[in-house]
Amino acid sequence: MQFLNPYILLVACIVPLLLIYYILVGRRRATLIVSTTQGPAPRTLRYFLRHVPIVLRLLAISAMVIALARPVVVHHESETTTEGVDIVLAMDISGSMLARDFTPDRLSAAKRLATEFVAERTGDRLSVVAFAGEAFTQCPLTADQAAVGTMLSRLRSGVVEDGTAIGNGLATAINRLRESGAKSKVVVLLTDGVNNRGQISPIMAAEIARDLGIKVYTIGVGSRDKAPMPAIDPFGNQTFVMADVEIDEELLRNIASTTSGRYFRANDNEALRNIYQQINELEKSEVQVTHYTSYDELFGRWLLLALLLLALEFIVARVILNRLP
Repeated sequence: MQFLNPYILLVACIVPLLLIYYILVGRRRATLIVSTTQGPAPRTLRYFLRHVPIVLRLLAISAMVIALARPVVVHHESETTTEGVDIVLAMDISGSMLARDFTPDRLSAAKRLATEFVAERTGDRLSVVAFAGEAFTQCPLTADQAAVGTMLSRLRSGVVEDGTAIGNGLATAINRLRESGAKSKVVVLLTDGVNNRGQISPIMAAEIARDLGIKVYTIGVGSRDKAPMPAIDPFGNQTFVMADVEIDEELLRNIASTTSGRYFRANDNEALRNIYQQINELEKSEVQVTHYTSYDELFGRWLLLALLLLALEFIVARVILNRLP
């Protein structure tokens, strides 16, 4: 409960003053001494009710002050309208994504940071596409951020033929957005290699994306020069060898420029985190929030209570206490 005229509550200070006045002065009554042989007069109901009228009057005054202060119950409501973005995360899961120039490796770092990106996209629909030598949809478009994060965590290298089919990965992502009615449609394509598999040219896929109004952000992941790559030694044990980092940056730039997107290069975990943050800022969802405030007036209830207390005071003072014992 709130008060629209709270300063009027200061008038309530008169109540304790009236009570003090009654205690010190007001309750004095004229007395008549009568001789009797019956002992002390019995205490009747009037004796116990003699202070009730002043209590009722003070309560009535308090209720009137509260009514004048206009007590209300405030209801706050809001209406949210969201124009979300449909985003497909196309992620390379080829064997080279297990290189250890990221912590703990490229694929694990990309999955973790992509999950953080997904968690910030409230109101958007997201999808996950994975590609190596082939491409497949890991998660269809959904607004369930938790489900997208779970599907990202389940990505593994080696589940399909190895290689880097960038064109197929981009085409699969485009297919997820083909029927989308979202105002903004985006593909975030992450890879660490050169297109060497697939039936679809990456540039042809980029042109299709452009014609469908889909923007593509491309990310090349990998340190400069060389990186420790997983390998199997002659005894069947996993080892790591230093291998050249080959990223077709020119192709990734062309894909991005064709679709009015941007190309980013990530050399380590922190750089990749910053890239996802930049994309998050570039593709903001439009959220309109309208707030409504309504009031339920309560002064009538307090005024009615005051009138009832005054009526009760009248009954006690004029009817009950005025009777002869």
